[in-house]
Amino acid sequence: MRILMFSWEYPPRIVGGLARHVHELSVALQADGTQVDVITIDEDGTSPEEEVIAGVRVWRVRPYHLVPRDFISSILQYNLAMLEKTLALFLQGEDYDLIHAHDWLVAYAARAVKHAAKRPLVATIHATEYGRNRGLYTEEQRYISDVEWWLTYEAWKVICCSRYMHHELQRIFHLPDDKIETVANGVDPQQFHLGRHDHSVRGRYAASDEKIVFFVGRLVQEKGVHILVEAIPRILATVPKTKFVIAGKGPVQDALRSQARHMKIEHHLYFTGYIDDLTRNALYQSAALAVFPSLYEPFGIVALEAMAANVPVVVSDTGGLTDIVEHGVTGLKCYPANAVSLADQIITLLQNPSYAQKLARRAMQKVEKEYAWQEIAKQTRNIYQQVLSESNHSDWAVQNPQPAHTFAASMPSTVASLQ
Repeated sequence: MRILMFSWEYPPRIVGGLARHVHELSVALQADGTQVDVITIDEDGTSPEEEVIAGVRVWRVRPYHLVPRDFISSILQYNLAMLEKTLALFLQGEDYDLIHAHDWLVAYAARAVKHAAKRPLVATIHATEYGRNRGLYTEEQRYISDVEWWLTYEAWKVICCSRYMHHELQRIFHLPDDKIETVANGVDPQQFHLGRHDHSVRGRYAASDEKIVFFVGRLVQEKGVHILVEAIPRILATVPKTKFVIAGKGPVQDALRSQARHMKIEHHLYFTGYIDDLTRNALYQSAALAVFPSLYEPFGIVALEAMAANVPVVVSDTGGLTDIVEHGVTGLKCYPANAVSLADQIITLLQNPSYAQKLARRAMQKVEKEYAWQEIAKQTRNIYQQVLSESNHSDWAVQNPQPAHTFAASMPSTVASLQ
């Protein structure tokens, strides 16, 4: 079985959790005997255009030397560049059994290849525009939501990462239940061993007598970091020797700094900006706990990574985090958007380190048992096989046979249909 994946990001280009998901999934599928090629974006031109990573062939396309008039135009340009690469691969004699698209950002290219090459399409929806913004308020948001719906309509099967997302896709896009498959994200605990024993890292961010509360992720509104900042005075009133280390970058970083200054607590926070994996792992080892106070979280892979790193976690009781963490067993939950509730859970772990470590050990055991990438790859491969079986016996396949060598001939009309 040969799979062609389209992904907006792939390491070393990491914008959010999608890059790690696609990388780990593709590598695990390849190890399981499924050949995977990935077409992705290389914005800054610093990575190899073609690379083989653990058996996975990765093709990185460069954007056009044109300044797009807006964000949507830039996405269309990237998709056309992806189509150029796909066309070249087919002309070189490459062929694929199935196309797998990750999120709306690659919908145009994936849909075009589906119809031009007559190959079934599977789509993974990692988040929705409606969910990220808790509604649709602008023309751009409504357009993105329409493209998301269009991708799910074109897909033979739609994969999501949690029961929460399953319900969200049904509610927003009115997808039939039997079209949606729920497959959790995974994590490789071995990744969190490297760099853990670099004790010099701790001293860069906190004093030796301070307990570290650690957040890592994109600094966007839906991650709820502003709720954590709001909770800090209540935490400091009980555990004054606490330092809050906020790792990551994003559009709300300046607003968070301003919020901390206004509350006169800026000296209790450290905004690290982007950190590499070794620094992240060393901070996990140094942290008393990790906190993820999301307002919207389709899955919550960062919480899963913290659990794999053997760090106690406090999370919002929302989205996929609800599935991952069992309150009082593998971590603690707080009410979403509630600074008092968040502060109380953090204080509980800071004041009871033995209890916190008990939760962390259980969480790590759960991760190793339920969230191994080998199991995620097995479930995904089963979906591929189901789709191929159904499509091969469908009217679509019977009425529209398309050998790979005719892909080039059909491409112009398919691209024209997108305009």
